[in-house]
Amino acid sequence: MLNARKVLLFLPPYSGKLLGPPLGLLSLAGSLREAGYEPRIIDGALRRDYLELIRGEIRAAMCFGVSLLTGPMIRAAIEASLMVRRLRPDLPIIYGGWHPSLCSGETLREPFVDVVVRHQGEITLVEILRALDCGKPLDLVAGCWFKRDGRICSTPDRPAKALGSLPAPAWDLANLDAYERETGLRKLPYATSVGCPYACNYCTDMVFYNRRFNAHGAECVADEMAELVRRYRLTEIALVDSNFLVDVRRATAVAQGLLERGVRVRWTFQASTDLLCRMSDEDVLLLAESGVVHIGFGTESGSAEVLRLMNKRHQQIPQIREAARKCARAGIRATFNLIFGYPGEQERHRRETLRVMGEIGSEFDNVGFSPNMFTPYPGIPIWPELRARGLREPDSLAAWAGIDLGVTRLPWLSGPGFKRLERSIEYFLLDASLNKQRRRMRSAAARWLMNLLRKPVHWRLRNSFFGCPIELWLGMVREWLTVRRSLLTGQPLSLELSRNG
Repeated sequence: MLNARKVLLFLPPYSGKLLGPPLGLLSLAGSLREAGYEPRIIDGALRRDYLELIRGEIRAAMCFGVSLLTGPMIRAAIEASLMVRRLRPDLPIIYGGWHPSLCSGETLREPFVDVVVRHQGEITLVEILRALDCGKPLDLVAGCWFKRDGRICSTPDRPAKALGSLPAPAWDLANLDAYERETGLRKLPYATSVGCPYACNYCTDMVFYNRRFNAHGAECVADEMAELVRRYRLTEIALVDSNFLVDVRRATAVAQGLLERGVRVRWTFQASTDLLCRMSDEDVLLLAESGVVHIGFGTESGSAEVLRLMNKRHQQIPQIREAARKCARAGIRATFNLIFGYPGEQERHRRETLRVMGEIGSEFDNVGFSPNMFTPYPGIPIWPELRARGLREPDSLAAWAGIDLGVTRLPWLSGPGFKRLERSIEYFLLDASLNKQRRRMRSAAARWLMNLLRKPVHWRLRNSFFGCPIELWLGMVREWLTVRRSLLTGQPLSLELSRNG
């Protein structure tokens, strides 16, 4: 029997480790519940039987909502949507999230998608459902695209609402016991802000949020984090903010607020190195004292020329080392993300990046690295140059499923050039691992031996000679080569570079 108020929300499974409850859907559920609807959430990353769960839930639902990022999760979204359309041809299917917002028309061309919610969706989705309830057209609902008689129609984008004006996420819908069984952690994702003021050419954030920083106040953040820790017995909170330190005074106020409330929880976040460098050593120590255990930095390159190509002029190379020093002094782990294969990057730039990062890694044992190949996500400002360089833009929802970190074929980086880069990254990570092993050794003789083992690795990196890689053939080495790490937690995401050919 149809439940006129039940809304089914689905997050397709994604590649990599389970990150925790889907914060975006929990936020939508909070608004739906306040408006009198009954949200149900199915997380495909947690429940591999998601198709059977969807099959059972849609019998009584009034709509099927899908939240989507660009990449492999699109395949599961298509599979689930086709099943829903077959079983309930009358059921409205609504897509939202990053990819549908950036490729709205292309997404709507699919026969199984009826409506796209663009950008901030909490208010828009409620208004869409109210219109559907009353049989009214969607022309007066801001922030959505829809179909009418086979034509794609759109309304003006909805201005962003202050985060503090939106209902709280429906945290109780997250089965934390189930996530804890899968991950070993009692952890929640949490957003204190959205948006970043910078305009990096490779980043979808500036397109999605239009470079506007939208943040909760520090007191509100400290209050809610403290309440979440107490209510759900959390041991860790992963902030999903694009750049938590945009307002450094607010960041220190959050840390001070947690201390004043007696909260004992580990927490992590992402930021840019220039912002951390605006903080004093004492401020960074305050972050650590409040529970910060890891910071992910979008450093991207150790070449000043490449940083200019990326429109990342706000970051200077010395700031990367200074961020590592500040974190090391406070006992905070740091992960530096690296992007290779950026348009205009040359082999000398890659060698420079590996040299700079290698020196930082040798000096500070709290630092880890996450090298990735440049990934051309939809809507990023550099697409005109990518097309001019021969990169073909996917032209359908299904085609975008092939866009993932390190998987996309780059016309300017393939064959021997890519193989050489791949080998150089493997040797760079091998050296970083050997250095960490050396630092843990108590015996001076053992440390001397480890330094001796590093010398041929350094020679290879200096001379870009990677033939007969006997060091990498050693079975014991493979377990040291973690390539990708989460910028939220620093935890390993994969063992090997994706093959790009």
